[in-house]
Amino acid sequence: MAGNFEELLEKIEKSGQDYDIKLIREAFEFANEAHALQLRESGEPYIIHPVEVACILADLEFDQPTIIAALLHDTIEDTKYTFTDIQQKFGDEIASLVEGVTKLDKIAYSSREEEQAENLRKMFLAMARDIRVVMIKLADRIHNMRTLSAREPSKQIEQAKETIEIYAPLAHRLGMYRIKSELEDLSLKYLEPEIYRELAEAVAEKKQERDQYIDEIIQTLRDKLNELGFKNAHIDGRAKHFYSIYKKMKNQHKTIDQIYDIFAVRIIVDTVQDCYAVLGAVHEIFKPVPGRVKDYIAMPKPNMYQSVHTILLGPNATYFEVQIRTREMHRVAEFGIAAHWKYKEGNSKNSDMDSKLAWLRQFLEDQKEIRDEKDFMETLKVDLFSDRVYVFTPKGDVKDLSSGSCPIDFAYSIHSAVGNKLSGARVNGKIVTLDYKLQTGDMVEILTLSSIVGPSRDWLKIVKTNQARNKINQWFKKERREENIIRGKESIDRELKKNRLTHNQLFKNEWIEIILKKYNFQSLDDIYAAIGYGGITASKVVITLRDEYKKTIKPEEIGNDTEELRGTSRKKPDKDYGNEGIIVKDIDNCLVRISRCCNPLPGDSIVGYITRGRGVSVHRTDCKNITSEGNHDERLIDVSWASGKKVLYVATLLAKGSDRPYLLMEVINKIGELKMSLKVINARVTKENKAIMNLSVEITDTEQLDVLIKNLRKIDGILEVIRSKQ
Repeated sequence: MAGNFEELLEKIEKSGQDYDIKLIREAFEFANEAHALQLRESGEPYIIHPVEVACILADLEFDQPTIIAALLHDTIEDTKYTFTDIQQKFGDEIASLVEGVTKLDKIAYSSREEEQAENLRKMFLAMARDIRVVMIKLADRIHNMRTLSAREPSKQIEQAKETIEIYAPLAHRLGMYRIKSELEDLSLKYLEPEIYRELAEAVAEKKQERDQYIDEIIQTLRDKLNELGFKNAHIDGRAKHFYSIYKKMKNQHKTIDQIYDIFAVRIIVDTVQDCYAVLGAVHEIFKPVPGRVKDYIAMPKPNMYQSVHTILLGPNATYFEVQIRTREMHRVAEFGIAAHWKYKEGNSKNSDMDSKLAWLRQFLEDQKEIRDEKDFMETLKVDLFSDRVYVFTPKGDVKDLSSGSCPIDFAYSIHSAVGNKLSGARVNGKIVTLDYKLQTGDMVEILTLSSIVGPSRDWLKIVKTNQARNKINQWFKKERREENIIRGKESIDRELKKNRLTHNQLFKNEWIEIILKKYNFQSLDDIYAAIGYGGITASKVVITLRDEYKKTIKPEEIGNDTEELRGTSRKKPDKDYGNEGIIVKDIDNCLVRISRCCNPLPGDSIVGYITRGRGVSVHRTDCKNITSEGNHDERLIDVSWASGKKVLYVATLLAKGSDRPYLLMEVINKIGELKMSLKVINARVTKENKAIMNLSVEITDTEQLDVLIKNLRKIDGILEVIRSKQ
């Protein structure tokens, strides 16, 4: 144990930084006394863990408060000592760091998904306040992964999965290659033990052959660079880490022998000019692979990484990769944001940290409106952890976007006003559709029209970045609050009917207060508006209220209706078509009902659900009542549309447009021209002079419905026509 701490002191002394060894020793003794009676699951004294975490941060040359906070990071959570105790003995800064790490762990939630989402929210907020909190957390995770063998198998899988999904991508986003690589390899060891073992054996088996090959390449490069005057250039070779090899094998469906850049040669020089000169020299010696030069110096990655990469054909027709960078670039590539940890005297904030964490501030700003934990996790994976594309504005500025982004994402990355007035886009001089997937190197020009009043809701289905989605929703939220409230109320009414509940049953003031507090709303209208613009789903609100309602009644009072898919009270039966138009597999003369919750039509993919006493209810296969209600496969049955049966079904449509005289009459006339029967029409005009029409029409199949939709869209003033599931 003492040797463990002495190793930390050696690392600190080698760093050359001005540390107060006496204070660090006091922190160790304090932590040692606090954890004196505690053991790790391996049986080792607990103090080993915080000391190892401090050693990891010392290797990254973090400052004294970070090292001391690492030694103390579990004292508030796991021992008798409090924040005040730490504050009195070690000061405000260290106490705040320890408390910051503690808060990331002391959270209890109703579901694993909610817990993970809220943990990450807290982590990113902590990063925005002080990046050192998350650095301690990453170091803590590294040591826990290094000692994961002491835990039971189920915990190993759980922790390895969380590490590969969250902590390794986070280290990558912060540019910390060493930490990222180690976390990925350790996760692979537990998630895919057989693959990990095979990779380790395959790499070890060819180590001597590979080392000899790399040495030959390095010597050739060194001779050439010495000849050209680059005598200070440092050259080394390395094999790629296991997880990187595994990913390439999986994505490219190749064996390890078919991965040609399994190892890379690094050339480290003095200046950026030297990087490009060396690139030219390397291409003279070895034949480059066309299209495989990547210039991350001119276009750095979001995590600050810079290098020039090139794939070359070496001796024995074997491919290899060369990475060329300056010494400063190499330091950033290895340590990421930790390489920029230079403090001003008397100030604990990094002098250039603002620019390094600009992406984090943008992410936090974009996700303010996201209240659903599933949406949060999805946007997190897209905005922070996905691959990136780099595209140019007409002025030559570079925009960094998520892979799969379209011109709409690009427009909103420039400014909200540009996105809101977007009418079209040119990519590399050619007009493209708005759903065109941008590629790295594309030059994008956005076309705008002052007459356009705002974005289309259809764009929400196309955009990839949370920034664009959030700005579109903000426009609808601000410009169409009244309309959003109406839409939200309608969605709640539909959800209540679907759940066989009433407004009076659920909308009690004390239960509404729970939702207001949970999602940070001010009033019930705020909830309706958020549902209307897509900030929260009606189902989430109803389910939350329904759960509160169920707490007030005994199970035997609820009745048999709880045995159905959703809800607790009776509703009107679905429309009964007998068995006309529907064939139920292996059953004749069966009562068949078309479900109102998704309103399937001939041409839709359908499935049957065996109800209790009311025959078979027919749903669309993508109906949420079928896909989201857990395991009820035993009550699902194959059904199909009967061919040749001319049965009429009711389809509902939502049409929107700019109001003008006779618009409603033209819509009705168009339905008549197509010889369709209009059953119901509800129309209203908003304060913004927008016409909103809900139509119910009798049709025979989805093909006939598509014809109707296309014709309605041709009417002057109609901006959008969509099929409603209700």
